[in-house]
Amino acid sequence: MNKTKVILITGASTGIGKDTALRYLALGHIVYGAARSVEKMDDIVQAGGHAIKLDITDQTSIESCVKRIADEQDSLDVLFNNAGYGEYGAVEDVSMERARYQFEVNIFGLAAITKEILPIMRKQKSGLIINTSSIGGKIYTPFGAWYHATKHALEGWSDVLRNEVKPFGINVVILEPGSIDTPWNTIMAENLVKNSQNGPYADMVKNMSKAQGGFRASSVSVIGKVMVKILNAKNPKPRYMKGSGSILVAMRKLLGDRGIDAITRLILK
Repeated sequence: MNKTKVILITGASTGIGKDTALRYLALGHIVYGAARSVEKMDDIVQAGGHAIKLDITDQTSIESCVKRIADEQDSLDVLFNNAGYGEYGAVEDVSMERARYQFEVNIFGLAAITKEILPIMRKQKSGLIINTSSIGGKIYTPFGAWYHATKHALEGWSDVLRNEVKPFGINVVILEPGSIDTPWNTIMAENLVKNSQNGPYADMVKNMSKAQGGFRASSVSVIGKVMVKILNAKNPKPRYMKGSGSILVAMRKLLGDRGIDAITRLILK
């Protein structure tokens, strides 16, 4: 039987984060769900977990979150960096302010809370850090330049971190979901329309939206099962990819960038 683990999950108010929190609680672990909307984590609390208000872009909020767990528990065994969103829109249309905020959430906030937790894990000589990337860290789709930039960056950042902390008994895993049926999709679509529904890219945006509408996303449970597998693994793999659209990564390797570009242009016509 696996020992009870203390787990912190960011972005736990919806989607993959919430599903994972509930699964880990059902296995008997101590789970802290963290998100800006604490009220959306009532079901986590009812299941025996804890809810912490966290703004991943605010250092004071990050420090307060980690301090509470350190004060209440003897260890912190798992950090699941799941908070994130997609700022979609044509490069020309997305403001630099919004582009920077995309990086603040998906990269710099993730890095900040990881840095806050690493001393705890180093001291206990054990730990597991799971970073939610995406198949978007391996491929690219029109109008997702800033989102893809953060996920490509996260892939490299996580690879470096994995090698730096391994001597301290800490494992770093990159989770690469495909298209998953969560509120993320709605937010992405809303941002795309907000940023680029008018102007020179309007027709391409409409065609892209139609193509995405015919694409079936996988159930969040597909990732939930992977998350249990990662948690229970004695020696977890560096990467886990699962979910609708994963085949696109193989297609890029097979067809090359010119082939994928040609398919993309057909979709946007």
